[in-house]
Amino acid sequence: MQARRIVRQPSELMLASEFASSHLHEKGPGEYDPTFIITKLGCKVNRIVVSGLLERLEVRETSNGTQMYQGQIRDPTGLFYFSVGEYSPLPLQELIHQLHERVSSSEPILVGMVAKTRWYQSEDGGVYTSLRPEEITEINRQRYANWLLDAAEATYSRVENWSQSLEVDATMEGLSSTSIPHRYHQSIVAARHHYGEVDLEVFKLNVMQALDIAEGKIEAVTTPPPEIRLPEVEGDSEISDQPVEEIIRMVISHFDQGEGVQYQTIMSNAMSKGFDRETTEEGLDQMIHQGIIEEPRFGWFVFVQTQ
Repeated sequence: MQARRIVRQPSELMLASEFASSHLHEKGPGEYDPTFIITKLGCKVNRIVVSGLLERLEVRETSNGTQMYQGQIRDPTGLFYFSVGEYSPLPLQELIHQLHERVSSSEPILVGMVAKTRWYQSEDGGVYTSLRPEEITEINRQRYANWLLDAAEATYSRVENWSQSLEVDATMEGLSSTSIPHRYHQSIVAARHHYGEVDLEVFKLNVMQALDIAEGKIEAVTTPPPEIRLPEVEGDSEISDQPVEEIIRMVISHFDQGEGVQYQTIMSNAMSKGFDRETTEEGLDQMIHQGIIEEPRFGWFVFVQTQ
């Protein structure tokens, strides 16, 4: 029997907000069939092109004793999470090791990445997205601006397709009467049935944010986002007398809106109280080992739910 030819999936340009907010996934019946994520704008993706500030990169130990790098890239609309491990090509592993040393010294680095899309499901049923890089390259601000322009254009095109789809039934027959490219028909039908009503204004705002940075109207994303701080309270100057674990508790209690609290928010608040990065990370690890908090997805921390 003739072997089935595996077709390389095309890459889509995508902003972080569209990718991170999506949780519909699809896989073909065959063992080697690709896995897809279908976004809220009806884009079916197996491979995407992203760019942004390499904001965090850490080494983690895996269950089989090997090391894996986990990181996050920030664009104007949010974060992409990715991982590089022993399965990655050796040149990519060597590059990520070099970038890790530079990120650890707080050097701002803009990168471009071609990556396979991934998803995983937590114990409570939540679906989260991540990336497995195929190529990573350091870029300058002009190349980043060009990517933002292209990604904004691609996003707005998908917004227009979605808007047009709302004028007809969510069926293949309905979409055939529109000018929406045929390659989006199946995924738009699936997305409309899965996501229901989608707030397009959010994605339109994301497009404007990307364009503003590309055109220089907003300070470049090489500047870290504003820090989210705990409100000042009476006696706050003495709060650092408390153990770092108590600060972590306060930050998660105050800022968790149901999805957890980002690593950087915890870190910046702890450092503002006099704790260094190493001490705060030790506090996080200790609380995880004690079963007080957990990290359901890389870079986000929540309290462990008790039954």
